[in-house]
Amino acid sequence: MKVSVIGAGAIGGWLTAGFIEAGADVKVLARGASLDALRARGLGLDDGVSERRYEVFATDDPAQLKGADVLLLGLKAQDLPALSSLIERALDPQTVVVPAINGLPWWFFEEFGGPAQGLQLNSTDPGGVLARLMPADRVVGTVVHAASFVKSPGDIRLVAANAVLMGDAGQGAHAAAIADHLAAGGVPASASAQIHHDVWSKLWGNSNMNPLSALSRADLLQMLDDDGVRALAVTMMQEMSRIGDKIGLRGFDDIEERIAKTRKLGAFRTSMLQDVEAGRALELDPILGALVELARKLDVPTPTMDGIYGLTRLLAQSLREESRTA
Repeated sequence: MKVSVIGAGAIGGWLTAGFIEAGADVKVLARGASLDALRARGLGLDDGVSERRYEVFATDDPAQLKGADVLLLGLKAQDLPALSSLIERALDPQTVVVPAINGLPWWFFEEFGGPAQGLQLNSTDPGGVLARLMPADRVVGTVVHAASFVKSPGDIRLVAANAVLMGDAGQGAHAAAIADHLAAGGVPASASAQIHHDVWSKLWGNSNMNPLSALSRADLLQMLDDDGVRALAVTMMQEMSRIGDKIGLRGFDDIEERIAKTRKLGAFRTSMLQDVEAGRALELDPILGALVELARKLDVPTPTMDGIYGLTRLLAQSLREESRTA
């Protein structure tokens, strides 16, 4: 299998190592310190038990990624539209796209059916550029349940690897083969026949815990132990459940069970909180803004989501202003 990678960071780097372990021919697009590190030392993966290093072809020219069977996107979802021309230069007609991203992806409603069929959300795909470039038939939807971070350029620390769910977003038939390949490389990947449900399920927790953690600068246990924050999370989950009912994604009503699962993660600091602390752009629109936009299109009231989205948007704005003046 020939695999090209754009975004070999915390999650993308781990999946890249899995592809290499399975014997794939891998090429990685990188820049700056990451490019230098990958060329000099290869890709490093530390899972807390052992440290491995993989030789990898690294380039800053997207045209050198062409000819791949699979293009792995390990980027932040909000960065994809601006990088669409770069992605286009890496694609061939036969290339299958594997976006390991958070939030509501651009392909979600393309072949969905019901009242949401064909909806295009400006918060995730302004102007529909991603849908035109990467239609659902060539996409393998990917939901990652794992925790990792970049220790230094080219070096990934894997904290937890629970599951990677992969499903064909449209009428393609690629997910099983790619999942099997990753599984052969030690990644807990499996094919899913309900990838839309899997995306929605992860988002049911992320859409409240992530922005609330950014606002409070608190970990999961601190938030769930606070009655006020917990009540906000519950209300946001109820609002998202009503959106799901409207579009046919039902069964998201056992909030206490979901909160119990979240509590098992312990004092975990969400990805959005880590971005706040590192001064990075927040993944707000794919994780919460898309739901707010979707609710408005469907005439589903979401006052708590709206308020938390507004507050977190203002936080993101202030963080950008601070970074410019620093």
